[in-house]
Amino acid sequence: MPKVKTSSAAKKRFKLTGTGKIKRQHAYHSHILTKKTKKQKRNLDHSAIVVSANVKQVRDLLCLR
Repeated sequence: MPKVKTSSAAKKRFKLTGTGKIKRQHAYHSHILTKKTKKQKRNLDHSAIVVSANVKQVRDLLCLR
């Protein structure tokens, strides 16, 4: 049986926390920032935890089974 490879896109976008949760960054914070308010840009700067509905998909992409 062939090796299971980790998705290169996923390993650049997600990190594991110490407790095993998956961290992600917010979207909409890379360009066209002039029309966004300071508050919106500040809130997009923080990392977030992947929602439980998507955890299985992300774990499969990262080969964490």
